[in-house]
Amino acid sequence: MYPKLETSRIRQEFWTHFGQYMAPVLSAEGEKTNWVNYKTGERNISFRMEADNRSASIAIVFDHPDELIRDLYFEQLLELKQLLELKNMLTSPTDQQWNWQRTVDDERGKMVSKVYQTLEGVSIFRQEDWPDMISFLKQGIIALDAFWSQAKYAFETLR
Repeated sequence: MYPKLETSRIRQEFWTHFGQYMAPVLSAEGEKTNWVNYKTGERNISFRMEADNRSASIAIVFDHPDELIRDLYFEQLLELKQLLELKNMLTSPTDQQWNWQRTVDDERGKMVSKVYQTLEGVSIFRQEDWPDMISFLKQGIIALDAFWSQAKYAFETLR
């Protein structure tokens, strides 16, 4: 077990490495992007990447406090997946299915909806796992960015 200060340093170092690795990669719209702190431009819709001592994950999270609006966002995403065949856009880069959860508690106990992927059996505390984790997160965030470049307009109408 690492002390808090060392844990914080390792996490910061990992995300710094990831950010440096992703810095030359342009968004689907050809723009420079802060991949670590990706901004969707929509309140209550975020892309979250996490890495800990057991896994790495990436997700689209709908965290609107109103359950009906959050459900509407989730339904909109399902509809887009079907109508625009964006499911292929979300699965092809990583060759891994995305998990769809209409309602789940997040790490703070807040109810959210999310679509996510997880890479199990890796640890942020083992530097030899970092290439696999970074590759997984890179593929996932690029897939989400490509998806979002087309899907974001549908969510603008829900404001």
